[in-house]
Amino acid sequence: MPELSHRRRMLVLAICCMSLLIVSLDNTVLNVALPSMQQDLNASTSGLQWTIDAYTLVLASLLMLAGSTADRIGRKRVFMAGLVVFTIGSVLCSLAPNLEALIAFRMVQAVGGSMLNPVAMSIITNTFTDPRERARAIGVWGAVVGISMAAGPLVGGLLVDSVGWRSIFWINLPVGLAALLLTLRFVPESRAPHARRPDPVGQVLVIALFGSLTYAIIEAPSTPFGSIAPLAAVALAALVGLLLHEPRREEPLIDLRFFRSAPFSGATVIAISAFAALGGFLFLSTLYLQNVRGLTALEAGLWMLPMAVPTFLCAPLSGRLVGSRGPRLPLLIAGFAMTTSGVLFAAFEAETSDVTLFAGYVLFGVGFGFVNAPITNTAVSGMPRAQAGVAAAVASTSRQLGQTLGVAVVGAVLASGVGASAYREAFVSAARPGWWILAACGFAVLALGAVTNGRWARGTAERAARRLESAPVREVAVTADR
Repeated sequence: MPELSHRRRMLVLAICCMSLLIVSLDNTVLNVALPSMQQDLNASTSGLQWTIDAYTLVLASLLMLAGSTADRIGRKRVFMAGLVVFTIGSVLCSLAPNLEALIAFRMVQAVGGSMLNPVAMSIITNTFTDPRERARAIGVWGAVVGISMAAGPLVGGLLVDSVGWRSIFWINLPVGLAALLLTLRFVPESRAPHARRPDPVGQVLVIALFGSLTYAIIEAPSTPFGSIAPLAAVALAALVGLLLHEPRREEPLIDLRFFRSAPFSGATVIAISAFAALGGFLFLSTLYLQNVRGLTALEAGLWMLPMAVPTFLCAPLSGRLVGSRGPRLPLLIAGFAMTTSGVLFAAFEAETSDVTLFAGYVLFGVGFGFVNAPITNTAVSGMPRAQAGVAAAVASTSRQLGQTLGVAVVGAVLASGVGASAYREAFVSAARPGWWILAACGFAVLALGAVTNGRWARGTAERAARRLESAPVREVAVTADR
């Protein structure tokens, strides 16, 4: 395959980043609108959790299926279908008459979103074949998340205060349409030479695992244990089923041999931990700023800038550090900053003072800005190029699963702590266990970043790659679009 020109590679990166922008912008904008939606739709805390988790849960469940389908029937075709479905879902969300309909339409959005990011990331990781250039490209990809964090709360706050929460879904329309037209014009069709066959049993088990676990966590504070126990049993049975079923398939949905690589396993757990911290952080911060401090949506959006701006600035720097010095240093910085932020809120009630609130937001923004590039780079580095798309899809799934669990766990802890008490008076103390959970997530990033990126860990990655290359299994060959 001929090498793409630098200009063409940059164009491919820009188009891929547009798809990430509408997916990530949707979540950051939604968080600012939660209090308005709660009041207008008469939603409980668990109802608010579902408006977020219904989206991330479907996204996490379908990412690997969408990636393999794109390899089989055409990446451009699936990518464009994803843009269409996501845009239609956004229109439906803006018209939702009640909470139940909104949750259902968010799931439609997620079906479209699942067709975007795995295809885009596989294109990036194979278009930029030089390790340093690829790390920098992934850093730019991570910076788009920072852009969505910076723009989302401000744009969302302005729209909520001036027009209403339904208008937050309108911003997806022009971006989605532009991305669709650019894809139609500049992205040629491509397929994998040997696409993976569907794994319907594995896909059903993944959906059962993610869905039952999330539902059990969200509903636990308001549901008797006897009603939750069967869901926990389903999650456990689905996990055992995956561990037994996947190794027996010639072309599994999740190739468990990937996890013999310590860097890959570490990147997976780091992604879950970091994005669990992000989901919980945004959920607690939004509810506190508007429901406790009484700020408007726009004022709350402005208060989120101390977190969003460092994320935007640190993501490209992280990509350059990964390219020049490897992933360990960015992960150590990320883990330390996120842990310190969580401890500041949990132990010192940082939200009760403007100075400490500002410091906590800055620290979390720095940490999250540094964590994204090493996750993807570590997940795909050392893997055969034919496996890069699958490895990237697992990393993307881990991100969405982490955000789903973060909102579910932290929201459940908050709901249990508040109980029947006055919301404003009880919020800070009820949120403290949630902040400790976020601090623990940051520490997991710190510890795993140190342990899974040394000489021993690189050796496991090399051995895993050799096994994957020598195995007589027909693997997915992910080629860069020309």
